[in-house]
Amino acid sequence: QVQLVESGGGLVQAGGSLRLSCAASGRFFSINAMRWYRQASTKQRELVAVIDSVGYTSLADSVKGRFIISRDNAKNAVYLQMNSPKPEDTAVYYCNVGARITYSENSEYWGQGTQVTVSS
Repeated sequence: QVQLVESGGGLVQAGGSLRLSCAASGRFFSINAMRWYRQASTKQRELVAVIDSVGYTSLADSVKGRFIISRDNAKNAVYLQMNSPKPEDTAVYYCNVGARITYSENSEYWGQGTQVTVSS
């Protein structure tokens, strides 16, 4: 099994910066793609950013040019650097990790979520 622990959420002013972290631990062979999702109140969960095992990244149009996703494979960690956040970025942010847990089995895991509130 894989456990994910998120940190770094909180209150930030619009135009500031915030960095989210998510670290994976447990028993697994390897970590595959790592993602950040977010869910604002009354809205569906949406994909914000993804980084694959070799570092290729993709960002939602709404955050391109402002957010950066990165990973540290030695620490089994993924980060989301939020630059110039806007009030509409306010949401609970979840990390999502794909992992190879046996020789032939992959599975997906979710973090507990961390609240990000951007004040105007």
